[in-house]
Amino acid sequence: MVMSRFSVVVIGGGPAGISAAIAASIDGASVLLVDRDSRLGGTLKQAVHAGFGMLRYEERLAGPEYAFRDIATLEQTNTFVMLQTFVSRIVSNGNEFQLTLCNRHGIVNIAAKSIVLATGCIERTSKQFFIHGSRPAGILTAGTAQYYMNIMGQIPAKKAIILGSGDIGLVMARRLTLEGARVLSVYEPNRYPEGSLMNVFECLNDFNIPLHFEHTISYTSGTQRLSSVIAYRVDKNLNPLKGTEKLVKCDTLILSVGLKPEKELADSLSVPISKITHGPSCDQNYMTLLDGVFCCGNAVHINGLVDYISESGEIAGRSAARYMGRERHLIEINTGKDFLYSVPKYIDFDMLRGETTLLFRSSDIRENVVVKVYIDGNDVFSQEFITLRPQKVERITVDFDSLLNPESRIELKMEGKQ
Repeated sequence: MVMSRFSVVVIGGGPAGISAAIAASIDGASVLLVDRDSRLGGTLKQAVHAGFGMLRYEERLAGPEYAFRDIATLEQTNTFVMLQTFVSRIVSNGNEFQLTLCNRHGIVNIAAKSIVLATGCIERTSKQFFIHGSRPAGILTAGTAQYYMNIMGQIPAKKAIILGSGDIGLVMARRLTLEGARVLSVYEPNRYPEGSLMNVFECLNDFNIPLHFEHTISYTSGTQRLSSVIAYRVDKNLNPLKGTEKLVKCDTLILSVGLKPEKELADSLSVPISKITHGPSCDQNYMTLLDGVFCCGNAVHINGLVDYISESGEIAGRSAARYMGRERHLIEINTGKDFLYSVPKYIDFDMLRGETTLLFRSSDIRENVVVKVYIDGNDVFSQEFITLRPQKVERITVDFDSLLNPESRIELKMEGKQ
């Protein structure tokens, strides 16, 4: 059986995958980029609102504009692209990976020295959020509603309720309103918005759409089409409070209740998964704990900014191109209770090359704090933050080169500003 061989296979054609393919190709690797869609760009194709690329391009770009720039750069490389192609199987075979690809032309077998998982994320559904009742038409995720409107040109609602205040849900509240639908309310189970404050002001406040904190939807009713939902106030453990129920008539319930990394291929390879981020744990080169398998973008953790997604793709692609199959010496980055997590989770001591960017989320709203890095109990880095919010990914940049030894202990701590 004839098998094509590449140095790097990138799976996923969104911003992370495109950036990984560009970086690997520029570094001299033979690269295959595989995507299941008919066009590259991932969900950027349907994100027609502005706000992308402020860090990378210093402009407020729409999603398709951002994707167009990446694709134009990709076309200048020698990357081989396969669209409408699914990866049905990956097997580690000694010093290489064997992939089985499936498309309309049949089955294709590929061998690669390293692979980059840039598979993005998936949306949580009503079942994952424990919403009871019937399942009529009119219950859909925010991403699906966005696809209907911006790709298919169809408005999916007349009177909508939105559960969750993630950025996609906030943007869809504005988009639906502009297209003539009525968004009755946005219900958020937490006591703070999950999306950016800018989107709260621009998408809700500017259009007089009410946002109710500490509220959830517990029940849906309808036969052919959704006719009503029951909204409840919740306690600090997100349990509905009796006597606070309210019947709200609507024809659409849009769910913006969180994203999770797509980890199906990582699971098939038995790549260790973080219980916090729900994506693979990685070192500073975005190599997972399985040698030769790299991961980037929202497949590692939910980034929030596409600029961070592209940055991780560049690091993963360049590292995959340089992968030589050597042993690693990993040092874990330990985080205190004030952090939800940090990415990367490990530092490969033998591959320290200049500064390392650490991305993190706080576990709660914190004001006037200092994030510090301790190595073997010594304070080696600190950076002040006016406000930290769980929904926003923050970053610090640390030069570990002269600070670490193979037995070092790294701790990330948060302290009040003096």
